[in-house]
This record gives sequence, C-alpha cells and structure tokens, in this order.
Amino acid sequence: MVRVMPAQQPQLAEVLGALALVLVGARLGAALLRRLGQPEVLGELLVGVLLGNLGLIGLPAFSLLVHLPALDLLAQIGVLFLLFMVGLESDLGQMMNVGASALLVAVLGVAAPIGLGYLVSRLFHPALGAPSHWFVGATLCATSVGITARVLAGLKRTASAEGRIILGAALIDDVLGLMVLAVVAGVITAANQGRSFDALAVGVVVGKAVAFLIAAIVAGRWLSRFTFRVAAKLDADSLLLSLALAFCFALSWLAGRMGLAPIVGAFAAGLVLEDGHVEALRQKTRERRTVHQLVEPLAAFLTPVFFVVVGTRVELRAFTRPGVALFALVLTAAAVAGKQVCGLGVLEKNVDRVAVGLGMIPRGEVGLIFAGIGATLSLAGAPVVGADTYAAVVVMVTLTTFMAPPLLALRLKA
Repeated sequence: MVRVMPAQQPQLAEVLGALALVLVGARLGAALLRRLGQPEVLGELLVGVLLGNLGLIGLPAFSLLVHLPALDLLAQIGVLFLLFMVGLESDLGQMMNVGASALLVAVLGVAAPIGLGYLVSRLFHPALGAPSHWFVGATLCATSVGITARVLAGLKRTASAEGRIILGAALIDDVLGLMVLAVVAGVITAANQGRSFDALAVGVVVGKAVAFLIAAIVAGRWLSRFTFRVAAKLDADSLLLSLALAFCFALSWLAGRMGLAPIVGAFAAGLVLEDGHVEALRQKTRERRTVHQLVEPLAAFLTPVFFVVVGTRVELRAFTRPGVALFALVLTAAAVAGKQVCGLGVLEKNVDRVAVGLGMIPRGEVGLIFAGIGATLSLAGAPVVGADTYAAVVVMVTLTTFMAPPLLALRLKA
C-alpha cells in the first residue's frame, strides 16, 4: 500500500479538481462549437481562455487552479498522444508519393509564412531578439491537416486533384514545420548558452532532424516489427497498448536527447507503427481493436487538457495594452497571405490554385502546439513568446481555423 504524505494530499486534491474542471469544460466547449459547425478544438481553446481569465471577474481561485505545474505536465503528455495519433493516421506511402506539386506547395507554404511572420514581429516588437521573431514566424508555417481533411470529406472532394494536393502538402507541411521548430529551438538553446548559431549549426540541427526521421522510418519499422513479434510469444495482458505507448515514449525521449522536440519522436512513432507489425500479437490476444483505437481513449482524455491549458495562457488583459489587437490582426493577415502563395506551387493544369491556398490556411492544433512550446522557452531569462505575442498568436490560430472551413467550402462548391 502506497502512503500519500500529508503535504501531498492537498496538491493531489487540487490537481484532481483542476482535471475535473478542465475535462467538463472542454467537453462542453467542444459540443457547443460542433453544434455551430466549427472544429471542436476551438471550443476547448475558448474554454481555456475563459478559465484562465476568471480572475478578471473576481474568481482568481479558478485561474490559479488551471495553472498548476502538474496539469501542465499532463498537457505535455497529451500533446505527445496527439502527434502519435496523427502519425498513426498518416500513410507513409502517400507521403512519399504525393507528387511534385504537393512538395512544392508544402515548401512554399512553410517559407512564405515564416518570412512574413518574422517581418510582422520585427515591425511591432523591434526590441525583441531575432530568435523571438523567428519563433513567431514558425507559428505561422504549419497547417492543420485534420481540419482541412474534415472539410474535404464532408464535401466529398478528398479524391479530387485539389483534395489530393492539399492533403499531401499538409502532411509534408507538418514534417517541415517540426523541422523548423527544431531549428528555432536550437537557435534559442545556443543563445542561452552564449554561443552563436551560424549556418553550420542550422545545418546540424536540420541534419539531426532528417537523420532522426530517416532512422525512425528505417530502423523504427524493423524494431517495431521485431518487438511485437517477440511480444506475441509472451503471455501478459494489455501488451499491445503497453508496447505501443512504450514505443511512442521511447522515440519521444530519443528525439529529446538529440535536441529535437519530443513531439517529433511521437509523430515518427505513429508514422512507422503499422497494423501489420502487431497482427501476430492481436491474433494471440484476440484483440479486435487497432493501436489507433486503443490509444484513442487516452488521447481523448489528455489531448483536450493540452488545448485548455494552451488557452489558459492567453491573458485577455494583454489586449488592453496598445498595439496587441492590431498586432493580432496583422499577424492573421500575414498568415492568410503566406498560405495563398501555396497556389503558385501547383504544377498540374485545371486545378483550382485558390482552393489549394484556402485549404492550407487553418493552423489548428499544430499552430497551438508551436505557440505553447514557445511560451515555455526562455531567452536571457525572458519568455521567447511573451504574453502579448502569445495572445496575438492564439488569436491568429483561432481566426485562421475559423475562417478556413467556410471559405474552402464556398470555393469548392462554386
């Protein structure tokens, strides 16, 4: 029997209370936004904004509750589950065979928003260092493939030329975005250690990211196949789920040890873990559910915690300070314009380039992940993404996620 020390009991009670508040709020927010025809993630984000700012109306106890370090730790595990699920849902063959158009659209969709975001950040906050400006630019580069895929499926346009290019580019976009995140985090780490981060250092970080993904794809596929084949000879309960999670956490840990974001490892783990690798173990244990179906309840538990926690970091008071609202609007304009450049990358004829650009607009959960990581990093003792910038970035993510589905639907229906 484990004895809980008296000093730990109030802390545990606070965490449990915070979890109850966050989970109920997240489900209510998600249900409301779904009724309005919008992505559920926006409801979870808005609930977080509400909970994190209850102190403004005389309820500071609730705001303190949702800022517990233990809750933040659970949120970080939740984002690992999210990227693991994205990897499980991604088709490695599709990613490698989407064609030149998807690759070019993805590259333009990363480069243009980063450049525009850097310029906007430098214009509004000239006193900040270059790493902060680049991180703001990085938050603009990713695309939420889940939101766009949902819209295309609802319109039955997934198999169209526009649909295939958008989905293929969005998948590549996520990988490029993760590499950008690794590079920017490397810049900040080097700056904190008093070292310059030159072109060679950038090449090293990119090389590590590419090497890690290649090693994860090549060695990881062999390792997962071997591990689950050996596990099929064992006699234990819940082996499939336990080993799948261990595989996810191990690659996340390895990515972190290599100086990359742990979410890179979680994504790679989902990408290489195929149903065929676990088939022998499923047959022995008579498990009818896939790895994706087994992980889904855990992700449904912790992923909303991440988005609510991300929302709690938005300080509404920041918008009363001069320039913050304008910064958010200009940043949103840069985010939209940057993705419209994607249309120039379409090589095929008779393809709606505007629709491709519109399909790449939503930042969704990926943009929130980038913003959330930026809020946890510091440079010379100051946050890389301060309260004002963080609030503006979250508004940008929210607006682009809201506007993309109806705009894309109108364009494809025309």
